[in-house]
Amino acid sequence: MNEPERVVISGLGVVSSIGIGAEAFTAGLRAGRDGAKPITSFDTAGFERGIGTEIPGFTAADWLRVLDPATVGRAAQLSAAAARLAVRDGDLSDRHLRRRTLVSVGTTDGESQDLDALAAQQVHRGIEQVDPRLAGRVSAGRLTASIVAELGLDDVEAVTIGTACAAGNYAIGSGVDAIRAGDVDLALCGGVDAMCRKTFAGFHRLGAVSPDRCRPFDRDRAGILPGEGAAILVLESLASARARGARIHAEVLGYGLNCDARSPVAPDKATLADCMRLAHADAGVQPADIDFVSAHGTGTRANDLTEAGAIRDVFDVPPPVVSIKSMLGHTMGAAGALAVAAGALAITNGFIPPTINHRETDPECDVDCVPNTARAGRVDVVQNNALAFGGNNCVVVLGRLK
Repeated sequence: MNEPERVVISGLGVVSSIGIGAEAFTAGLRAGRDGAKPITSFDTAGFERGIGTEIPGFTAADWLRVLDPATVGRAAQLSAAAARLAVRDGDLSDRHLRRRTLVSVGTTDGESQDLDALAAQQVHRGIEQVDPRLAGRVSAGRLTASIVAELGLDDVEAVTIGTACAAGNYAIGSGVDAIRAGDVDLALCGGVDAMCRKTFAGFHRLGAVSPDRCRPFDRDRAGILPGEGAAILVLESLASARARGARIHAEVLGYGLNCDARSPVAPDKATLADCMRLAHADAGVQPADIDFVSAHGTGTRANDLTEAGAIRDVFDVPPPVVSIKSMLGHTMGAAGALAVAAGALAITNGFIPPTINHRETDPECDVDCVPNTARAGRVDVVQNNALAFGGNNCVVVLGRLK
């Protein structure tokens, strides 16, 4: 039996509230930039809280070369723009894009803003009077179809994965499997979500939205900040990347996933710990090899306590545990993919991103969250955790190429 292909990240496309493109995103992470600001995507009147992490100044036409932005919703625009940026960062020519390709995108809300608009139209006008143009573009499949159209792909399999806030990591895992097995030559994988009114309202009703800033692992943390963003990674085999002289950001050493389905909303410590062990086994690493954990780190009391406890169960001496949601907010289906991109850039550029807005670490969490200021130094192995409602977990392990 042939050895599975080694999988590397040879391109990164990022659209986020702290920077668009790999270079700007890296600068935002290093600086500990905060994407929090009053929400403008919808009217927050009547809600006690109204801060989120939208992407300032994003105009799809600035980034897309083929797709007409007017034909798709905001999430598909973000997805296609991130893919275009990934292709540019990976220096992929049209010839490279004609190879067998998987496009796999994770999401929580799909084309959420169009769905919100249709729901409002149905309430106020009746089902017969909804805008057929909006109705025609709300399928979650449009998030991958937009990438296919923008890049002119033809020999392609397109998949949309809806495992909520772990979906970006799930999508990356599907790309790893496809490259390892030799089923495709190229995989464009990641996650996307636009700012969503119904998700904001749901978390607000749960009392899980912070009044001002996201403070993961802090004694005074008060919840998430809902956000938006997209990250698409170019995955290919090490042999393929070397053959075309590609710059390699990091190797995807392995991943693990599981689902306990014990609660619609509450994470389970034992299941998450098992997921970390599955990822370590698949990656061929030991806990002591991990230089930092990029935590799910939502800033809610339940998540942070559970995740920190699971990390202590797996690691004899936990490494630094950081949450970039302190900067980006919770970008839902994009969160895992953005964190994987951040991990790859940390390896390439030699730093650990900070957990900003930090005042005092909760002693029940008891982790080194790299408070407020990035930490310079060599990074060889990064673990990224992603948790989702319904007990879905996915952990991805990245490494410096050897």
